Amino acid sequence: MTAAEPTSVFEAQRKFLAGLAYRILGSVAEAEDAVHDTYIKWSQAEHDQIENPAAWLTTACTRHCIDMLRSAQRARLIYVGAWLPEPLHESVEHTPESAVEMSSSLSVAFLLLLERLSPKERAAYLLHEIFDRSYVETAEALGVQEATCRKLVSRARSNIGRPEVRNVVPRERQEELLAAFSLAIGTGEITQLAGLMSDDVELRADGGGKVVTLPEPLFGKESVLDFIASRLGDYWKDYIWQAADINGMRGAILLQHGRVVATVCFSCDTQNRLVGIYIVRNPDKLSQLIPD
Repeated sequence: MTAAEPTSVFEAQRKFLAGLAYRILGSVAEAEDAVHDTYIKWSQAEHDQIENPAAWLTTACTRHCIDMLRSAQRARLIYVGAWLPEPLHESVEHTPESAVEMSSSLSVAFLLLLERLSPKERAAYLLHEIFDRSYVETAEALGVQEATCRKLVSRARSNIGRPEVRNVVPRERQEELLAAFSLAIGTGEITQLAGLMSDDVELRADGGGKVVTLPEPLFGKESVLDFIASRLGDYWKDYIWQAADINGMRGAILLQHGRVVATVCFSCDTQNRLVGIYIVRNPDKLSQLIPD
């Protein structure tokens, strides 16, 4: 390679590495750190000895993310309140179809299910099931035998179950949900939102112990609607709403005095009924968001 080629090779893989790292770690900031550390390791490598740069980069990033996730999971054991992934704010392409399917693996509901897995199970599942890497490629990235890799993926499938969390929700329904939720917050009128909800809907709010929020998730339509109508409207009355794509779904960024103070996004079942409302208020998880 020439002096410029290693950088070009890395940049060609950057988007994939960032997407993989975010799905493994559930944190934009940590994913950026993982990609940066992978670049440093790549810049110091003997490039002439590397036959498959893309595979080398995938392996380096994956193993580094697994190590980071082990530390993160220990920290989450003492996390204050409900934990949610750091919100990912980016535009979602709706064509081609593969882009829509890929965005579904960014949903908060899906990322929460991944929390059930061990770090190696999570990485194996993502590489094989989401990024379509073969068992051979996935095993090489993890540094395990192919038979072991197959077992990791199989256990991950069993633990995750519920493939409907990767349901692709039509854009029209996403906009309808956001409008109904905004109406309920602004006016207390919950009829429209109630009609879009599943009976077993849940509401989670992540304050990380840094701001006041719900200490535990709420479950069930009656409890969730009562909280929205009687309390959340008052809490958010001074916030400015900005519609945004959050984790592959239409949601909102909320601002106060020009500062991001919350995000909200949703998840739906296969009938496109609202089953999850996810609110992030932890300022540490909002610092990377830039309002439109």
